[in-house]
Amino acid sequence: MSHTFPPHVIAEIQERARLGRYGVRGRGATRRLPTFDDLLLLTAAAGRDGEAPRGPCRTRTVLGTRYAREPVVLDLPVTIAAMAYGAISPGAKEALGRAATMAGTAATTGDGGMTPEERDAAKTLVYQLTASRHGVDPDDLRAADAVEIVLGQGAHPGAGGLLPGEKVPPRVARRRAVPAGVDLRAPVDHPDWSGPDGLAVKIAEIREVTSWRVPVFVKLGASRVTEDVTLAVTAGADVVVVDGMQAGTGGGEEVLIEHTGLPTLAAVRVAADTLAGLGVRGEVQLVVSGGIRTGADVAKALALGADAVSVGMAALIALGCNASSDDTGADVTADYRALGTVPGSCTACHTGGCPVGIATQDDVLADRLDPDLGAERVANYLRAITAEAALLAEACGHASVHDLRREDLVALTVEAAAMARVPLAGTTWIPGVLPGPADG
Repeated sequence: MSHTFPPHVIAEIQERARLGRYGVRGRGATRRLPTFDDLLLLTAAAGRDGEAPRGPCRTRTVLGTRYAREPVVLDLPVTIAAMAYGAISPGAKEALGRAATMAGTAATTGDGGMTPEERDAAKTLVYQLTASRHGVDPDDLRAADAVEIVLGQGAHPGAGGLLPGEKVPPRVARRRAVPAGVDLRAPVDHPDWSGPDGLAVKIAEIREVTSWRVPVFVKLGASRVTEDVTLAVTAGADVVVVDGMQAGTGGGEEVLIEHTGLPTLAAVRVAADTLAGLGVRGEVQLVVSGGIRTGADVAKALALGADAVSVGMAALIALGCNASSDDTGADVTADYRALGTVPGSCTACHTGGCPVGIATQDDVLADRLDPDLGAERVANYLRAITAEAALLAEACGHASVHDLRREDLVALTVEAAAMARVPLAGTTWIPGVLPGPADG
């Protein structure tokens, strides 16, 4: 078998030859990348400085302390990432908002605006201001608990998202002020400003509209992280959100999903180092997203310098994505096969034919999701991974998950050691920093 032309590459070439276009799909990168699994935490038999921490490990998280009169205060360091209105069903949006409230964290609106149902469901809601301006309403800005300006996302940095016409029924079209059934491509550039000075003006406008009450987040697709984080901080952001290339999408070009951006593991370290270099660590908070799955991922991201993480694809999986049966108890394997896939491997979010009623605007399919059950599952998941992160922090001798530090980590591979700037396990060698291997 050819390494250059294995069967899946041959199949891709043949598909492009037949259709004359590139591939589009949902979810995120499938290629093997360095991840948080390539890092280990060093636990402590006794507490730091010879005194073990007393009481449960704290998980309280505060975002937006730089300028906002009312920073976002959360019970846990895990938020729910943005899901566009149109990309997922109304029931799924409602369930995610309820789950965030139940767990004590925040949900995020996504492209397409805020619905009253979403605002009612989520006690803490971050309002996304995207380049498309679909559904943007100043009253919604004022009703939000934070505003997130989107400069890019990890699954396809440098390019806007896709929403096929099948997912633009009349209710979505009205909210977005577009014709129903029309394919939508979100633009890359914001229509009313450009460049660093323009971003600063936009942030100032948002502060004026919201009376300086809520924090302003700036979300970046992890690519030129140092330059982009510097831009966001200089423009006045309270919080920087860095989305690594393992992030999911409701629909994007496969070539961008697989071949652009930085792995989340590298992005979090570069972003944290940039904030430290600018002298704003602790003043500007860092949220990291893209492929976060477990409490171990959460703990390692915090140890590398994040103040919180955001979960998107994992939250949808907890909601029921890629399950073999829906919330009515019916086996939906045949519906996956009709989309050319199987449960556990479905990437057909862009088709609108989601068998479990999540990534769809078809009312019949959407009824397969029970928002009450879905909210309970997602809330359980958020609580569980927070408990895992707290357990690991406690094992490392810390009284708070935010006390985790880079010194608590070692790497299992040279690549991960270089990206995270932590020693290779069993040595003191940090590739690219120290001159060579040494015995640990």
